[in-house]
Amino acid sequence: PATPRVPFHCSECGKSFRYRSDLRRHFARHTALKPHACPRCGKGFKHSFNLANHLRSHTGERPYRCSACPKGFRDSTGLLHHQ
Repeated sequence: PATPRVPFHCSECGKSFRYRSDLRRHFARHTALKPHACPRCGKGFKHSFNLANHLRSHTGERPYRCSACPKGFRDSTGLLHHQ
């Protein structure tokens, strides 16, 4: 028997679908889990604070500064690991 063609692939998880409508319905699950989308690259996040941290990767902003040296970090976790 011939293998059915599945030309539509989810960019989030790689799952394949025979029909575009099935892919759209499936993809909605991903966006529902990650409702905060980056306006620059489209990457989704579950929490708004994760989006805020991610946006700094586009802007280069590093607001968390080390008190012992001039190094800066996008988030507090990076600073904590540095110290």
